Amino acid sequence: MRPAEEKFSRARITHRENFAPDLWKIKLDPGGKFEFAAGQYATLGVETAEKRIERAYSIVSSPYEREIEIFIELVEQGELTPLLHKLQVGDEMSMRKIAKGRFTLDLKSGHHNHLLLATVTGIAPYISYIRTLHADWKQNHFPEDMRLYVIQGASRSWEFGYRVELERIAGEVPWLKYIPTISRPWEDAAWKGESGRVEDLIRKYTDLWALDAADTTGYLCGHPQMIDLGRGILARRGFPKQSIKEEVYWVPAKNP
Repeated sequence: MRPAEEKFSRARITHRENFAPDLWKIKLDPGGKFEFAAGQYATLGVETAEKRIERAYSIVSSPYEREIEIFIELVEQGELTPLLHKLQVGDEMSMRKIAKGRFTLDLKSGHHNHLLLATVTGIAPYISYIRTLHADWKQNHFPEDMRLYVIQGASRSWEFGYRVELERIAGEVPWLKYIPTISRPWEDAAWKGESGRVEDLIRKYTDLWALDAADTTGYLCGHPQMIDLGRGILARRGFPKQSIKEEVYWVPAKNP
């Protein structure tokens, strides 16, 4: 094995579920030991004739789970997601053996409230937080007085992916609230929940949940526009910079 290859393992797809033509989740056997903290990401890759194409993906699964779960959105003009979209159960890809990322749950500030804002696949690290905390809660290891408040946006309701799981856990535990919202209700006539973008609901729900900036950490994950607007709203509500965490999934191209 070449020295560079020691950084990689061969991960095999054990499960695939499609939510929409451009949105799906996979579970991977990591092919060996793979340690990570809730909120970190795995770097996945596909070999082409010219090179290995890689990208970082937030991990959905909890560190308590053996398999690595990933929530993926197809980017038609992207380098990697069209290749990943073709892969099915039994297919393999490369995965770097070390997880990275600092978008982990804030346990140092002493804040009791955690406001988690996401668009579509940006929910991934929050699922990892929640699954981990849910397992701890069932074992009576839950951090004292911690509360999570999730607002997730998508264009249409079938893009949420994990809504059923989040609503089930929120109905079971006292420390989780979950609000999904869609921005294209005219394309989803059966939807009876909130409508509008995530940033449209921040003020409403921070007031409803009485989230004081002095005791709340804000998290923003997903679409860069939501992150930019959401950061501004939180800042105007008194959130200091150190109480806002961000995970930008891509950087928009600059206009020439």
